[in-house]
Amino acid sequence: MSREAISAPQPELLLAGLLRYGTWLASGVTGMGLAMSLVGVKGAPMVAAGVALFIALPILRVLVMLGAFIHNQDYRLAIVATVVLMTILAGLAIGLSLSNPLAH
Repeated sequence: MSREAISAPQPELLLAGLLRYGTWLASGVTGMGLAMSLVGVKGAPMVAAGVALFIALPILRVLVMLGAFIHNQDYRLAIVATVVLMTILAGLAIGLSLSNPLAH
């Protein structure tokens, strides 16, 4: 096995770390916001930031896999990952536009 193969992070390990630490970070931010609310400090923006982090995790996962597919020159799966990413982003854009009271 070459030195590059040993030192290069496997996509599975990268994804595992992203999801593990991303979930801990999002949970911590959400928990801090809830704790702030319990002591009377406005914690709603902190809770919203935690939820936004939870929403960002699947997007980041698809981006990491897209990068891995391109790196491995697996262009068929890169196209699939791109379609999935575009679908997620379209759904996010539609959801945000429908939740905006000024857009109606």
